[in-house]
Amino acid sequence: MTRFLEELPDEERSRVEEEAFPEWSSPMLATLTHEPFSDPDWIYERKLDGVRLLAFREGGRVRLLSRNRKEQGSTWPELVVALEERDGAVDLVADGEVVAFEGLEGKITSFSRLQGRMQIQDEKEAREKAEEIRAYLYLFDLLHLDGHDLTQLPLRTRKRILRSELEWEDPIRFTPHRVGEGEAFLREACEKGWEGLIAKAADGTYMHGRSRKWLKFKCVNRQEFVVGGWTDPQGERVGLGALLVGYHDEGSLRYAGKVGTGYTDEMLERLRSRLGEMERDTPPFGEEEEEDLPGNGVHWAAPKLVCEVGFTEWTGDGKLRHPRFLGLREDKDPEEVVRERPGARPEEAA
Repeated sequence: MTRFLEELPDEERSRVEEEAFPEWSSPMLATLTHEPFSDPDWIYERKLDGVRLLAFREGGRVRLLSRNRKEQGSTWPELVVALEERDGAVDLVADGEVVAFEGLEGKITSFSRLQGRMQIQDEKEAREKAEEIRAYLYLFDLLHLDGHDLTQLPLRTRKRILRSELEWEDPIRFTPHRVGEGEAFLREACEKGWEGLIAKAADGTYMHGRSRKWLKFKCVNRQEFVVGGWTDPQGERVGLGALLVGYHDEGSLRYAGKVGTGYTDEMLERLRSRLGEMERDTPPFGEEEEEDLPGNGVHWAAPKLVCEVGFTEWTGDGKLRHPRFLGLREDKDPEEVVRERPGARPEEAA
């Protein structure tokens, strides 16, 4: 019998079934909420400002896949090598997030800094860039181990097995958590400039899709949007002036406003080049949005790019206030992008 099975109590051992190694496993997704709470039956993790990755290791070979099932190994080759060289279980599927840190102290994860690695597809170029922008893979869940499906085990048990089955040495890190101190931890997270927290039911199973057993609390407003067009640059600005962004709602692309800040010159040029290949004559936004759309110096694009935007709040008419571009999201499908709304109260999710 596999060692980790021997250490489980009988009730939990009965939840573990033998399973052929999966080619894919849809990740569990958290539901946004604005109501922090403390509960000894929930654990609280730092919300990392990075890119979700699932790690598949079979027979010593490692694949890294994004949440929309895109191969990411050539973008993060040093993470592949690190997982291949780890002692412990031969076959596993683990859930995690790749991050880069901002500043010399390395305490704040930065999605903007990660952009310098995310766009690279050539493995040689990625290795060279890794010296400048160091990436770390934080693992926080374990779905499969040595021919067994672990998703029906309680989260606290999956985490215990994950921690014991791998060697934890950079660039692979275990994601720490706290038990029951959600409100105090959230205040601390926001004071430190973190993105927020994820609360997870300690006895919860792993569900493939969005769930109220995982809740996310944000210190700042930010979410993904679909790019539907751009404006011409003014003055000495290069590339473009602003992105026109929106989100899907009831089968239509709703217009959320213009995003004109947060870009480097390099990003402006890159965006203009990519959007030029997607240009179209008509706006992709729904007909009901036409009166809100800008008129002069505007170009429309097929809604294929997804970007992340930070903002202060939503206005009463459903537009972004003080939006700021944070980066492109290659790991998100445009069809999945909707307006994030608080979806659970703690008592409903428990």
